Amino acid sequence: MLATTLQNQTVAVYYPGLETIFDLVINSVDSPESKRTYRRHLEAFLAWYIQQGRPELCAALVKQYRAELQASGLGSASINLRLVVVRRLAAEAADNALIDERLSNGIARIKGIKAAGRKIGNWLSKSQAEQLINAPATSRIKGLRDRALLAVLIGCGLRREECAGLTFEQIQLREARWVIVDLVGKGNKTRSIPMPAFAKAALESWAQAARLSQGRVFRQLSRGGRVMGEGITPQAIRDVVAAYGCKIGVTISPHDLRRTFAKLAHKGGAGLEQIRLSLGHASIKTTEIYLGASQDLSDAPCDHLGLNLTEA
Repeated sequence: MLATTLQNQTVAVYYPGLETIFDLVINSVDSPESKRTYRRHLEAFLAWYIQQGRPELCAALVKQYRAELQASGLGSASINLRLVVVRRLAAEAADNALIDERLSNGIARIKGIKAAGRKIGNWLSKSQAEQLINAPATSRIKGLRDRALLAVLIGCGLRREECAGLTFEQIQLREARWVIVDLVGKGNKTRSIPMPAFAKAALESWAQAARLSQGRVFRQLSRGGRVMGEGITPQAIRDVVAAYGCKIGVTISPHDLRRTFAKLAHKGGAGLEQIRLSLGHASIKTTEIYLGASQDLSDAPCDHLGLNLTEA
């Protein structure tokens, strides 16, 4: 039995072999965050499917689902991700003889929603980034850990899952500088990321205070400041970033700090190819889109209008 929730009502889904298919779809992605996202979208679709009276799983039904998602006001990216999950569900169902392959192929041909424009994203200015890194109270061990965490996120452009999994053994000297070597990131891509001096200094202060030299770099702490466990969760990293963002008066997430790394590096003169390599993007085009490199907010068209308000 698979329990799903819709409009605060629990719905029990009974379907021969469904649990197996459900797990196959979720396990088709690697990262824990992606697995959680797939599970959430699968549950939403299955709950909607039950509301429809469990009709034949076919292209017409999925098109109806897509139309209702659009009507609900969801953005194109959110809708398209949900459609990816449904397509994979149909493919796995066909592979396991739960539905006809003809129906699965029809669902696979359903197109997503074209995006009109692109969201600009969020990032910090240089002064805000410095404020954030220096916001933790380093008189306490928690402050030393949090400062090191923020310094690595901004200084190296890591994803929160990558930061949670970072080990001391991965931080090595290469060509007379510190580098995070052979980091396995999204899509199982391996890359190495140079580490700035300020991030390494923050890490050393934390490691010395916590008496750590191997294993996971970032650990949980008790209220009394005692190191606990073998690591820290990506959700805990998100909470740390949000808390210090609130402290300096901004709403910020770990991914916004990754974008901050890219933006500040680009403004400072770093080449797109080197930024791409640090971020682990597949192509420079992806990095350009990520940066919004074609749009210059510091010298915008509106700055050249030459218009002023008259005094009241």
